[in-house]
Amino acid sequence: MSGPKVRMERDSMGTLEVPEAALWGAQTQRAVNNFHLSGLTLPRSFLRALGLIKWAAAHANGEVAGLDAAIAAAIGRASLEVAAGRHDGEFPVDVFQTGSGTSTNMNANEVIATLATRYCGQAVHPNDHVNMSQSSNDVIPTAIHLAAALGVAEHLVPALEDLRDTLDERIAAVGNVVKTGRTHLMDAVPLTLGQEMSGWRQQIANGIERLLACEPRLHRLALGGTAVGTGLNAPPGFAGRAVQLLGERTGLAFVTSPNYFESLAAQDAAVELSGQLKVLGVSLMKIANDLRWMNSGPLAGLGEITLTALQPGSSIMPGKVNPVIPEAVAMIAAQVIGNDATVTIAGQSGNFQLNVMLPVIAYNLLQSIELLGNAAQLLGDTAIAGFTVNQGRLATVLERNPILVTALNRLIGYEQGTAIVKRAYREGRPIKEVAAEMTQLSREELERLLDPAALTGSQGH
Repeated sequence: MSGPKVRMERDSMGTLEVPEAALWGAQTQRAVNNFHLSGLTLPRSFLRALGLIKWAAAHANGEVAGLDAAIAAAIGRASLEVAAGRHDGEFPVDVFQTGSGTSTNMNANEVIATLATRYCGQAVHPNDHVNMSQSSNDVIPTAIHLAAALGVAEHLVPALEDLRDTLDERIAAVGNVVKTGRTHLMDAVPLTLGQEMSGWRQQIANGIERLLACEPRLHRLALGGTAVGTGLNAPPGFAGRAVQLLGERTGLAFVTSPNYFESLAAQDAAVELSGQLKVLGVSLMKIANDLRWMNSGPLAGLGEITLTALQPGSSIMPGKVNPVIPEAVAMIAAQVIGNDATVTIAGQSGNFQLNVMLPVIAYNLLQSIELLGNAAQLLGDTAIAGFTVNQGRLATVLERNPILVTALNRLIGYEQGTAIVKRAYREGRPIKEVAAEMTQLSREELERLLDPAALTGSQGH
């Protein structure tokens, strides 16, 4: 039996076989042969950014570097096809590859060169034409910043804004319901459901602020630094024009890096953003776990709310329904926290003029952005928008909460309050009954002083 059809391709190291139908060439194939490590490839968002960079570079080279107009146009057309996802199957290189991402840059150069050759009827060279005025060492850091900035602006921030708005809607709808507060998972003084949810809302608002605060550094692009930051082989005006084109096409305020040596040797902006993504993951896990606790039961748990039933919860226990959305969000948060550890370690791997863990930074950073955006949208649309409040359960527990006696501290003192609480717990009686027996306060005074709604104060939603 004959094997898959192949063709012979040549590079500076010699010839080798490449699948006949593949758009890539020899350097991509060497990377495919070398890196049988994970089966993970760089994500769609990265390939989009890479295609946009090659498009902008082609047009800038046509304007300021003398690149033939027909070749520049063909490269631009092919690059936009890559950006749009029409050739994702032509990018097989493993994430765990050369630390500069050279294999992926050359993968793009070869695919785009093959397509451009077809489009313009001239031989388009992957290095001389597609990679003109560039190096992997500035292209890949640029792609990381570009992909991350687009992911934050187009996916993550809108999802967080939707979650924030959903919380606003639920606060308006059910925020006046009074419930038992909890500290250390133990009964505490009351608050409203709106006050509790306002804490979640502020966490999300803070997360948006943190992401936006990263933008000035994330929007600085390394393109133009070429090999070590000196800009060798990039003509004057190339970087500025290419970055201008990227800004016009994406609507984001990209600028050339004020210091190419920093942009190639370090990935501090990626580490900074990853840290803010970790904080956001922590916030979402907190909210998800609160929802799980509030939904717990329905008989033996807190039973304060009921989440929308989405699927059977057990293969053995009929009728069991689990809080699947908060659980999934919590797992995403754990993944993002782990991704941040990887990005942090990789960020330290800038050896002299180049960071040599660029692909793994890209993979983990972009995965975190994608996962958090998906999680925020799902949590808001499915869990928070859909839960019902079990007001009867909340009122029953609140009525019997001995910690309400805290409101009497100024009148009867801490010690007598403690005695009342212990007796109420011991005898399983409402706090108002026990307080009436152990103090000189009238029933009317106790009703007023121990009104749970009055105890929630003015810190509202």
